[in-house]
Amino acid sequence: MAEFNIEKYSEEIEKLDLLLDKYYGRDGALIPVLQETQELFGYLPREILEKISRKLQVPIARIYGVATFYAQFTFVPTGKYKISVCMGTACYVKGAEDILNNFQSDLGIGLGETTQDQKFSLIETRCVGECSLAPLVVVNEKRYPHFKMKDVDKLIEELRGEE
Repeated sequence: MAEFNIEKYSEEIEKLDLLLDKYYGRDGALIPVLQETQELFGYLPREILEKISRKLQVPIARIYGVATFYAQFTFVPTGKYKISVCMGTACYVKGAEDILNNFQSDLGIGLGETTQDQKFSLIETRCVGECSLAPLVVVNEKRYPHFKMKDVDKLIEELRGEE
């Protein structure tokens, strides 16, 4: 894993400082701080968690305890495009597993991993509650209903073309 690059995130660190000033001394601040921090950086870097610990005067063990308890938090950088394949029953029955396997093969990554170029992360999702659209693929917030195996390559090309 590459080390956290402070220079690369200087703008985000400035925003984090403002965020920490805003929440300093407030009860129940830790979860919103972690949520907004992850939104800023795309994940929760160790160096940033240590900064939060110092500024909010919260033990680092408590911060890790909260961040590991909730599935929404990640300690691994995610890609620009978070590809989520719904694996709920309706999607699974309509071929979601094959679609997921095709994404893994084409991107050369497994579930929960990110491509080396930091463009794509692959996320398995249990159910998004859109069974009538099965099988469903979600990229960031955009939904791709009735997804087919042939759509995998096309979607990856489309996303790469947005660069």
